[in-house]
Amino acid sequence: MLTAGLTASICPFSLVLLCSDNGTEGTGVLCVKKRTWDYSGGSMGVKGLQSFMQRCCPEVCVPVNLREMASQHVASSTATAHSTGPTLVVDGMACLRNWYTCENWVCGGQWREYMDVLKSWVEVFNSTGIRLVFFFDGVVEEQKRREWVKRRHRVNGQISKIFRHIKEHGEQPGRQLFCLPSGLATFTSFALRSLGQEVFCSVQEADFEIASYARQHCCMGILGQDSDFIIYDSAPYLSVEKLRINSLTTVLYDQQRFCRVIGLAVNQLPLLACLLGNDVVATEQMQHIRNNAIATYRKNNPAPDHGAPQVEMVLTVSQYVSSLWGGEEEETGHILQCMNLSAPHRELLKRGICSYLLPGKEALQRGDISSSPSACAMEKYVSPETLKACREKHVATEGFMVYPVLYEGVVECSNTLEDEEDTELLPQALVFKPCRQRIYGLLLGHDGSTVDTPAIREWFVFPGNQLKKPDMVHPVPVSLPGGLPSLDLLWFGTGSDVTSLRLTSFLTILDCQDFIELYGTIEVSLLAVLCLVTYIVLQVPAVSQEDVDAYLSQGVCLSMKSPQELQYIKLPFLSSRAVQLGSLYVRGLSHLLGANCASGYPLPNTALMPWHSFDGQLFQSKYLLAHSGTETTVLLDSDSSCLSLFLHLREKLMETCRKQGRVLQSRPRPNAPDLSRKSTSARGYRETHAGWTSGGGEGWRTTGEVRGEQRHEGGWSERAEERERLWERGGHGGGGQHFHPHSYPDHHSGGRHNMSHLPRQSRGRSYRSRGRYQLAPRWSQPPAPGT
Repeated sequence: MLTAGLTASICPFSLVLLCSDNGTEGTGVLCVKKRTWDYSGGSMGVKGLQSFMQRCCPEVCVPVNLREMASQHVASSTATAHSTGPTLVVDGMACLRNWYTCENWVCGGQWREYMDVLKSWVEVFNSTGIRLVFFFDGVVEEQKRREWVKRRHRVNGQISKIFRHIKEHGEQPGRQLFCLPSGLATFTSFALRSLGQEVFCSVQEADFEIASYARQHCCMGILGQDSDFIIYDSAPYLSVEKLRINSLTTVLYDQQRFCRVIGLAVNQLPLLACLLGNDVVATEQMQHIRNNAIATYRKNNPAPDHGAPQVEMVLTVSQYVSSLWGGEEEETGHILQCMNLSAPHRELLKRGICSYLLPGKEALQRGDISSSPSACAMEKYVSPETLKACREKHVATEGFMVYPVLYEGVVECSNTLEDEEDTELLPQALVFKPCRQRIYGLLLGHDGSTVDTPAIREWFVFPGNQLKKPDMVHPVPVSLPGGLPSLDLLWFGTGSDVTSLRLTSFLTILDCQDFIELYGTIEVSLLAVLCLVTYIVLQVPAVSQEDVDAYLSQGVCLSMKSPQELQYIKLPFLSSRAVQLGSLYVRGLSHLLGANCASGYPLPNTALMPWHSFDGQLFQSKYLLAHSGTETTVLLDSDSSCLSLFLHLREKLMETCRKQGRVLQSRPRPNAPDLSRKSTSARGYRETHAGWTSGGGEGWRTTGEVRGEQRHEGGWSERAEERERLWERGGHGGGGQHFHPHSYPDHHSGGRHNMSHLPRQSRGRSYRSRGRYQLAPRWSQPPAPGT
């Protein structure tokens, strides 16, 4: 309930949703619990301040009902023309752990189930008339790179524990080691857009853009979990960690009450935040200031019990900050000059304080943290029209990877579930490096004739990379018939020739030019599956026939299963190798997004979303079956249409790989760490699964692994086996008559693509002509395909 005393500190604001990279752990759809460890890498705010408010300042933590706040907003006379109704700005990254409540998280993501959770969450707010606006982190500012790297190393340690647990126990670890599926933040922004929500991707520090938006639009509040929001002079800070979605109640951290408790004015909070330590000013850099402040505090307060260390620290530094001000109007810049600081430390504090100053604040010049976008790093290589479109699509979360390349010349990728002890499977950063190089070449117009094309700085996390400096990655030319097209033509051109050029560019980036003939004959999402799996096969020699069967069979079968069936799949054990392959696939989908954006959107982004092509538990199930020698008919749920499609896709993949010198080998692998300790062996799982499929029993209803009742007349299995024998001899196992075009809207014209003018393309340069990887010491150079 809103109290009378709270009214003065709450502007009748709208509420906007912003996605950030910190996040909270959720154990159910309707509630959240305490955060365990930071996986995503977003801003965590002021060191110790959140716990100080929650544990030591109960008067600051005010229970509120969001429905009542919304009603107050509508009724309040202070609602301005800038307001568009009760709006909540949500730090989306902080919500990720709240949203991802699926029981299985280690296999790569339960994306269909996750979509249902998001839809239900959004509907609760919409039903109350609260408008949601989401923000997601779009960049990592260089002044915060040091903290970003520190967190990435910490998370790598957690991932090592996850894989050790899986290999020892053959099961998912407990929530104490919970981490978000790879790519969750990226795909969540697209998911929310598909649900009709307003979503923004930041071009600066996300916290700053959230606070700026909330202040500018007089929003009801900011929903997040970052103590930086108590420092900004913006909208009220509401806790997503304390949110109860059923009742729409949470906790508001009252800034005015907080200031009264610590004895500071609002304009003094930024200096307090920097002296305590935040993402700009590292804690150790102001240690000497805090030490002196504590000594003075204890001298003046010689009580034997100074309280908890963090409590004492916050109160001590607050007292020190208060002592620096001679008057409320004294400028912060003058205060800094009076402090006993070296010039570098003074400049560091200034940058830190400026990071909290929203547009309109003039206590300090914002300097290099200006609210206007910085100069474009690659403007000499790209037209102004293209740059403008690039920024607009980035902000609207319609693009991926392109903006950081063209504006910043920097690309980063956070932690992925990768086993540092398994040196056979290359890390995703290295697997998809050739793809990124071609994306850079297409974006920067690099055709191989010039040497002045700049390298892109990559900060990619993978085992063995110490992240001491960025990897300088050079663009690679994209070999297209007729030469490299301009980005203006790809992005803004019209006509069937341009449509064909876009698709050819996309496929060439992935070494899948031959698949152009499949466009319009299979669903676009399946075309994406085929391209991605083919690319992985070409880049990773360790990928076997069984791995390919697992990838393709789960992609084909996914559309035939409901979210409930997927949710109740039961696995006898987990394979750590399948966990890494699942994460590799999902990371690959984000690279397909980047290639699609760079090529001018030949495919709808919707078709590249994981909920159309991947489910972690289903993939793990197919992997176990494929590696235990399951018959292909069983692998495809004894569904004739699925089997025909699967065989057709596998044939196309094999044909493309053979042309590039890559021959798949059958390499079945043991699936459990110690089968003697498991109640179900690989063989038992295969036989049990086959019995469920062919016997018409009730087992499938428990596992969700077999789809529905048997519908095929006698003799079908014999025909399927004949198809299999034909495929093994290089024949055609599945005919094109089984496939039907799937209509996706044309990204540019609003109608379907007219592919009648698409030319057949050559397969381009050979695989062996690619540049070599630049690997960290622990990873050996990958051998050429077929070796």
